[in-house]
Amino acid sequence: MTSPILALRRAILETASTDAELISLMGGMVRFHDEPPRNAEPVYALFGDVTARDWSTDTDRGHEQDLAIVVWSERGGARTGLAVAERLSAILDDAPLDLDGHRLVGVRVTEIASVRDKDTRLARVTLHLRAVTERA
Repeated sequence: MTSPILALRRAILETASTDAELISLMGGMVRFHDEPPRNAEPVYALFGDVTARDWSTDTDRGHEQDLAIVVWSERGGARTGLAVAERLSAILDDAPLDLDGHRLVGVRVTEIASVRDKDTRLARVTLHLRAVTERA
């Protein structure tokens, strides 16, 4: 059985990869990674920190996940990073994502935060999500 974290990541990638507006904002292709790509120029997104807690009931096994998607913006401003994060928010908040081996109870965007990275001086926009899943 696929872990609920990996199932949710796959569903997010599938949804993001088919959104024309997101593809346009990211320069013609969805650039989503697990780790920062070497020498890649922004704008791109990374799967950030995730926590999965037991959310089981008497009859169903489930998890509550808090996860982050980190968007690195182009040099000189946070605008592109914020636009990508806002688009991800629009397509993921309360989305009917199809998870392999799990059923999505719900997914919500809980926060969007932007900071300037002191080492690279690039803007980093973090989208925080909360998802609840049950084993299928």
